[in-house]
Amino acid sequence: MRALRVLLMTILVVAGLGAAAYGAGVAVQHYEHGRETASARDPLPVAPSSTGATDPTSEQSSAPPSTPPTPSETERPDPQPVLEPGTEGEQVRELQSRLFQLAWLPETTTGKYDATTRKAVAGFQTKRGIEATGVVDQHTWRRLVAMTETPTHDQMFNVLHPGPTLLGPGDEGTDVRDLQARLQSIQWLTGDVSGTYDSTTEQAVEGFQAKRAIPVTGEVDQRTMDRLHAMTVAPTHAAMFNEAPDTGSNTPGTLDARCRTGRVLCIDKTSQTLRWVVDGKVLKTLDVRFGASYSPTREGVFHVYNMDADHVSHLYGSAMPYSMFFSGGQAVHYSSDFAARGYAGASHGCVNVRDYDGLAWLFGQVRVGDEVVVYWS
Repeated sequence: MRALRVLLMTILVVAGLGAAAYGAGVAVQHYEHGRETASARDPLPVAPSSTGATDPTSEQSSAPPSTPPTPSETERPDPQPVLEPGTEGEQVRELQSRLFQLAWLPETTTGKYDATTRKAVAGFQTKRGIEATGVVDQHTWRRLVAMTETPTHDQMFNVLHPGPTLLGPGDEGTDVRDLQARLQSIQWLTGDVSGTYDSTTEQAVEGFQAKRAIPVTGEVDQRTMDRLHAMTVAPTHAAMFNEAPDTGSNTPGTLDARCRTGRVLCIDKTSQTLRWVVDGKVLKTLDVRFGASYSPTREGVFHVYNMDADHVSHLYGSAMPYSMFFSGGQAVHYSSDFAARGYAGASHGCVNVRDYDGLAWLFGQVRVGDEVVVYWS
């Protein structure tokens, strides 16, 4: 009986503990649900940081999207080159053709972006207020294209066509005399100026055109006329009408102090004379003439660096007997034009001598390294 009582008490205690545990679990679930509901209804404020800064998330959500900063002038990247030195090809030919239209290059294209092309580009850029780099960037190219016409295939590849005839066989008059005198001055025409465009004149024009890679027609078009005028000076009345030039000898001026020692070709622009002076003694005096205003003979102290008794000009195709070079392409040499026309013409910068025999003697005396003094007395 006592054992039964103990068993019943144990059962009651266990049942009571179980009920209490169940009630506690229900109470806990109700409490947690209440917290979640309250939290969803009233979000917790975010505590400010110790520096007083606001929440970065909320700042980003309210601020407009940022815009990348605009680069300043100093930060602007350099224009990308379109063409640059060393480039070759058809586009370089187009560049050269367009530069020719603006008189920055000769008509003939090479397709090679060489030093001459770079110099022409730099000149074009300077003229237009563009930085003179000699490199064709996008700005330079757009400006060049806007100022020129698109060249044809023939223009880019040097397929030249004759232009309208300005002077041709059968023509007569002053213009023909001018043409003949100019051809005579560069040794393409011999004999008197007649004023008639005859077969001799036609042959001279053909030779001149062939030498300059101009379409050979024997007739003068604008291309032929421009090239001839660029190589010659306007002929005088005496040259156009076969009047004898003054062949009198010039009177030398004061000998420059720099000419008084050593072996010196002493060239006086004032008196238009050349004197060969050795140790202060004048051994030979010759009449000379000089370059025109657009191609003046340089002044100063030089030295003979090359001598060629049978030289022919690479630029003009004319003979330059007994050449004694002293400054770049400038030389003392015999000139048949000077002998024929006297001071009616001018050189392209050289010192012309009209006394053939006298210069031949002088050529035999001068040596490479001898001094040359060009001055005004």
